[in-house]
Amino acid sequence: VQLQASGGGLVQAGGSLRLSCAASIRIFSFNVMGWYRQAPGKQRELVAAFTSAHDTNYGDSVKGRFTISRDNAKNTMYLQMNSLKPEDTAVYYCNLRISLGNFWGQGTQVTVSS
Repeated sequence: VQLQASGGGLVQAGGSLRLSCAASIRIFSFNVMGWYRQAPGKQRELVAAFTSAHDTNYGDSVKGRFTISRDNAKNTMYLQMNSLKPEDTAVYYCNLRISLGNFWGQGTQVTVSS
């Protein structure tokens, strides 16, 4: 199983980015999958995740600004990030939890300048 994250980059505060995570296998609505991030010197933290087919969970710091979505037909998950802040700067990782195991993408760097 491979997860390919993309879409990161450098953006000014207040700007937007959309991250994508393409899975090498078919994904389903019931799959638990999400986005995490890790800033230098900090622990990896939850950004947003699908916890079931109809439920999502967001980190407190991104609620109202970020939106997680997925296109099962394309085996791809997205993270729309709006109103970005310098404290959103981190490497963003996608994650997929299935019966085969817990899988991580390679990470994509997001840098928000003030």
